[in-house]
Amino acid sequence: MSDQVMRTGLTFNSRKALMNNIGEAAGTEIANLIAEMAAEIEELRRTKVSVTRIVPANDPAPRIRDKAGV
Repeated sequence: MSDQVMRTGLTFNSRKALMNNIGEAAGTEIANLIAEMAAEIEELRRTKVSVTRIVPANDPAPRIRDKAGV
């Protein structure tokens, strides 16, 4: 992906096409939402951690009971 797509979520041409087809206000709103989602996804990718199972895969995970014993 290009730097512009990663920075804004959409290229200028994509934003312009959106605004021309569905209106400026709605197009801007959707483009901004996509940009926010792209930033959130990038943040999740950067902070992702690997999880290693301690219990063997064929053993069911132990159940934790609450105070009521359920």
